[in-house]
Amino acid sequence: MDLSRIYPKRQVNVHKGQFGTVLVVCGSKLYSGSAALAAVGAVRAGADLAVVTAVERAANIAANTLPDLITYPLGGSYLTSRHISEILKIAKLRKVNSMVIGCGLGNQRPTMAAVKKLIQKITVPSVIDADGLTAISNGDIKLNDRPAVLTPHLGELAKLLSRVSIDDNMEARLVASKQAAYKYKAVVLLKGSVDIITNGVSTITNNTGTSFMTKGGTGDILAGILGAILARGVDYMQAAHAAAYINGKAGELASEKMGESLAASDLFKFIPKVINSGNEDSGILG
Repeated sequence: MDLSRIYPKRQVNVHKGQFGTVLVVCGSKLYSGSAALAAVGAVRAGADLAVVTAVERAANIAANTLPDLITYPLGGSYLTSRHISEILKIAKLRKVNSMVIGCGLGNQRPTMAAVKKLIQKITVPSVIDADGLTAISNGDIKLNDRPAVLTPHLGELAKLLSRVSIDDNMEARLVASKQAAYKYKAVVLLKGSVDIITNGVSTITNNTGTSFMTKGGTGDILAGILGAILARGVDYMQAAHAAAYINGKAGELASEKMGESLAASDLFKFIPKVINSGNEDSGILG
């Protein structure tokens, strides 16, 4: 895949922040590593700055994982509505260009309410993943006329459409992805052995990835990569396509070394290699 439009040769006269600031609203006391995985994924995918707003345990893990990250610890064990005003102030202060919401937040009722409140107030491109998807599937929610990218796996896609399940075949996955894109007026990146990216009209597939990427955390990294690309002002469909490609290809390279022992964090060292050299592994359905 040609990534040169997303990562063009840099001019000499550039400055910090020009290539995007990503705000990561992820993690909880239970899922304490999710914010770190998403934020480091964003940095490795080229974001100038990754800012983490998370409960203290998750924020501290992020800070210790990569000292480059900017962290704002929040009180409590999980996200609640009392945190939203602070998160919005941080977003304004840091002039963020995109947000990653949902990874590892947990599905506590106060968290679900907080996510809904946050999503309706943000004004920058967003990636909504994991528990963020659960929050918006629990009722009607406006995405504030700002298209988002939703990154479900098949089970989460079923929730978004208020279904018990969706058949795991290409035709059923494609139809359901388009329905979700239409329902939420968003781009959907359905994760799977073949990723489907659709806005309800146009559809792109991505074939990178490996069966070793069933490990927890690979989706968090994908969300971070996508947040970094959106922060550069890239079209939502193309950003989702590129992020899926990069994440999957990095997983392929990592699994060649690690096999069954692959951990999600092993992808970090291979993301730069993928960005610097792409292959044609994707196709357009139309």
